Amino acid sequence: MNFSRTLKHLFSTHWALRRAFPAAALATIEAAVREAEQGHNGQIRVVLEAALPAEALWHDQSARSRAIEVFSRLRVWDTEHNNGVLIYLLFADHVVEIVADRGIAARVPDEEWESVCRDMERAFKDRRFQAGLVSGIGAVAEHLAAHFPAREQGGNELPDKPLLL
Repeated sequence: MNFSRTLKHLFSTHWALRRAFPAAALATIEAAVREAEQGHNGQIRVVLEAALPAEALWHDQSARSRAIEVFSRLRVWDTEHNNGVLIYLLFADHVVEIVADRGIAARVPDEEWESVCRDMERAFKDRRFQAGLVSGIGAVAEHLAAHFPAREQGGNELPDKPLLL
């Protein structure tokens, strides 16, 4: 267990997350997801987590591992074309992870997702939380549009509203 990381997580409260992402920012992010999904047939899910749960922190769970766990629990993988994408922010660590379902992961290299994550993290470092996330949503949407162009059929399979954990 990493002591300094544990302290960061203990002091990263939902209040701190709400201060970085107030209601207006969450509404803007939701609108960005909704708008982005008009340009492709993929699905984007945004999850913002203030800090790791105690057990995960005790086991020094990585942000990547937690993102995969959340991806599974929220069933982001359960879309018609296997093209769901999770954008996960672990606020205490200021780390972003993107987990893509097999339909899109087979077409977009991990390096591309990593680049999008690092761009968002740079914005967060400058305290541009909303702008960083909206930009990341746009970048994910570009990849989805390239491989899963919009079609008449298909609906919104995942909620557009960001989930706060």
